[in-house]
Amino acid sequence: MTLTIGLLLGLSFFASLLALAFLIWAVNNRQLTITQHDAYTIFTEGEAGHPDDATTEGSQDEGGAARAHHFDTERAGIDAISRPAVVTLISSGIAWLAIGSIFGLIASLKLHWPDWLVGEAWLTFGRVRTLHLNMVIYGWLSMTGIGVAMWVAPRIFHTALRYPKLPIIGAILWNVGVAAGAIAIASGWNDGQEWLEIPWQIDILIAIAGSFFVLPLLATAARRHVKHIYVTGWYYIAALCWFPILFFIANIPYIYSGVQEATVNWWFAHNVLGLWLTPLGVGAAYYFIPKIIGKPIYSYSLSLLGFWALALFYSQVGIHHLIGGPVPTWVVTLSIVHSVMMFVPVIAVAINHHVTVARNLWALKASVPLRFISLGAVMYTLASFQGSIEALRSVNSVTHFTQYTVAHAHLGAYGFVSFVMFGAVYHMLPRITGRSWPWPSMIPAHFWLVVVGFAIYFIGLTIGGVLQGFAMLDVARPFSDSVQVVLPYLEIRSLGGAVMVVGHLIFAAHFLAALIQRDAQAPAAQPHDTRSAVST
Repeated sequence: MTLTIGLLLGLSFFASLLALAFLIWAVNNRQLTITQHDAYTIFTEGEAGHPDDATTEGSQDEGGAARAHHFDTERAGIDAISRPAVVTLISSGIAWLAIGSIFGLIASLKLHWPDWLVGEAWLTFGRVRTLHLNMVIYGWLSMTGIGVAMWVAPRIFHTALRYPKLPIIGAILWNVGVAAGAIAIASGWNDGQEWLEIPWQIDILIAIAGSFFVLPLLATAARRHVKHIYVTGWYYIAALCWFPILFFIANIPYIYSGVQEATVNWWFAHNVLGLWLTPLGVGAAYYFIPKIIGKPIYSYSLSLLGFWALALFYSQVGIHHLIGGPVPTWVVTLSIVHSVMMFVPVIAVAINHHVTVARNLWALKASVPLRFISLGAVMYTLASFQGSIEALRSVNSVTHFTQYTVAHAHLGAYGFVSFVMFGAVYHMLPRITGRSWPWPSMIPAHFWLVVVGFAIYFIGLTIGGVLQGFAMLDVARPFSDSVQVVLPYLEIRSLGGAVMVVGHLIFAAHFLAALIQRDAQAPAAQPHDTRSAVST
């Protein structure tokens, strides 16, 4: 058993070291030169210094049409090629968000209304909560993140998306896989591992669907019309290459059991956040923050340090969830060390994102999408710091098996990744459709609903989780006390969750209205643009 675990962790660690060694070799041999000028790759000539946000006042004409930014005509051909795939992916993601949020609210209410909806097996807490998790992770976050990547990647590579029909096929297969997985879970058929509940027979479909996204992205990167790959491209390429490997290894049937199964489970569960969702979120933030502000990130060299440090340190982080379990001590200790070392990439990302925004606070007032994305970046910093501290044995002994862990997971997956995706969609859609958002006042309404709702949710569960942990550690108190002490905070959780769900439904309705506007006309592709290089 120890040998199997060692081989698994050693392989992923060796891969990270190999990647870092390649970077060092490339720099030393001048195969890779990193300068602040590379941060301007996302801008076309004359664009830097001009804010870019179609949701702000004055960004549309009297007829309501979104006023095209001066560089849009050059990129119209690029955007038009990727538009069908992007719309399919993001529309699917938002649909899963709306459905998954409702199941999440039901699960939350059932924690303090245990006798509610008990007549049907598929509405029991175990199935409803699992439906929520898989719909928002594999439906909302994954599909929207891939959609954003398919829109951003051609822009930073300055060339049209290659094989643009493949992502559409992939989106269809991915939707079928998530839907089939949801039906299986609701009927009581699942693999019984957190974040891996969808039966492996159905997971094969999702794995196949993933290949339809990897090929177009790699082909587009290979045929790019810029010498340098902007840091967002590194994050996207890595995410779409890491995820199939993680997903395949974790879903191999009949070879893991007992402690091995638990180890692989948490190796995957944490890596799907850190090596899949995190690169999608951080990569998007690295593109949209400077793009909206109109100025490059603070330190481009630091951005690449953050990426490679993530690749080096994150793969072993998840095993700290098994502190106190029958797992070899060296495995847990390695995980704790890597968790603490995650301060390196997080600080690098934090400096770039937060300093860039802090130097341009005027943009936060002007742009609601930037508020979403910059707040999501702050949540990434907080969630990562909290995770590193939570991995310490002294802290973990209090927070483990409590609602504190639930709050922490939502700070990363929701506060960070979802907020970035909200902002990205608000920025992208006017360029995808050629029209402004139909109800501009709904954008700040959505922002404040999810911010206030999540604040209630997170603070309530964090306080309740700490009290719950201390109650469980007190040998003089019965276990029932740990249940009673957290009950008021579970009610607070439901209140915050309900406010968030209202925001999600407004977001979904607004997105649908923007797509079906009768007079919406997306910019037409210009033949010479689909292969043209955009000069920098």
